[in-house]
Amino acid sequence: MSSTPETVVAGGAVCWKVVDNEVRVLLVYRTQHKDVSLPKGKCDPGETVPETAQREILEETGLHITLGAYLGRVDYLLPSKKPKAVHYWAAEVDPGEAERSPFESNDEIFALEWMPLKKAMKKLTYEHDADILENFNSLYESGRAKTFPLILLRHAKAMPAENWDGPDHSRPLLHKGLTQARMVAGGILAFGPKRVISSTAARCIATVEPLLEKSQLELKTSAGISQDAYQSRGAKPFSAVQKRVSKRQGTVICSHGPVLPQLVSAAAEIGNGGSSKSLHRAASLTVGSFSVIHFSLDTPTPQIVAVETHEPPAAP
Repeated sequence: MSSTPETVVAGGAVCWKVVDNEVRVLLVYRTQHKDVSLPKGKCDPGETVPETAQREILEETGLHITLGAYLGRVDYLLPSKKPKAVHYWAAEVDPGEAERSPFESNDEIFALEWMPLKKAMKKLTYEHDADILENFNSLYESGRAKTFPLILLRHAKAMPAENWDGPDHSRPLLHKGLTQARMVAGGILAFGPKRVISSTAARCIATVEPLLEKSQLELKTSAGISQDAYQSRGAKPFSAVQKRVSKRQGTVICSHGPVLPQLVSAAAEIGNGGSSKSLHRAASLTVGSFSVIHFSLDTPTPQIVAVETHEPPAAP
């Protein structure tokens, strides 16, 4: 996700839960702005937008959320005339977690309120927030609001092959690559992956190390998604994606430029969906970038619900 340098970028979520078979969403009453909106906040330096969304929801509401499907971007001008872009995700909240949320009224948020979707749409101050709720409602009504992610990560910036005397698979990350790996880790973990699978190449393993350090996840390596094992047919990458999607379990797969298009193609075939533009971008990742392909959890066969791509943020 990219914006012009002068754009203020923010992340937020439609926090939702089901109570007595009725879906309810969370609205925030903002103290200073005196308005009713969806919870959101501006990116801190060095943050990816998903990490921002997760952090801001915790700070504003006390809720620990995992991001679900991407719901869209809202653009508008601030009073200062600077452009602002806010990205939103769905985020299911356990009803028990919602009840235990340690929220207290403060200078930023006066109150929280859970309410039915139709009522919430009328309550919101801004029409663009209602549009995001409409996007969520479409997912919910189609039975695809519950999702799991397939996160495809290209290894970070590595030592150029022409400058390395050893085998290609042993090329290390450059300092820039180590920084990229650290800076995308929080954004990847915001989607709650349960497995991390990496190519056996040293540059891929080093790229996922910050993920492992920030979580309790374990690493599984796979020679089948390495650059050394690359074949034009892409049978092994297809099998890797098929296995993870069939388990309906959020997974990170870290691989290489030539292999990523095969992984994306497999996801598109298995999930029978995704816009050609978003899938093309997911297949063309720059080093250190990642794409999230969201699959429906409760449909008879998993379907692609949304696809998004994130680049490493600029170092603060």
